[in-house]
Amino acid sequence: MNSALTWDHPHPHILSISVQAQHIDLMQHTNNVVYLQWVSDVAWDHSHQLGLGPDDYAALGHGLVVRQHELHYLAATRLGERLLLATWITHVDKLSLHRHYQFIREGDGLTVFRGTTHYVCVDIVQGKVRRMPGAFFDTYSAAALPPAEVPSD
Repeated sequence: MNSALTWDHPHPHILSISVQAQHIDLMQHTNNVVYLQWVSDVAWDHSHQLGLGPDDYAALGHGLVVRQHELHYLAATRLGERLLLATWITHVDKLSLHRHYQFIREGDGLTVFRGTTHYVCVDIVQGKVRRMPGAFFDTYSAAALPPAEVPSD
């Protein structure tokens, strides 16, 4: 991995992928909805690495659902290019979690995408916003960037 890459925040969680034929649209670049899937993929990969996956969510009866996405497409990506998908947890409170994303094209180090997601915790059965179980709050808070490392929006 290129050590000279410029990440928006320190200590990113990184998922490496290659742009595949099924990602390409009529314009011969990665379709915009694919980026949204990659946002989900890297967030789940990070959550798994922290020890929380779908089975843990089901056992706890709670999950995190998207309240809002903000997606910024900065440059096209094309078939065969390798991308580094990075995410950081930037804020956690008793009801919600915020993630930032940055995708870099490995070949030239260009940032091709940035985004944020605001998740809220819900009771899976009732579908209502609820306080995070302790396992969520403790795990995600421990992984969150210190406030000094997160620029205010």
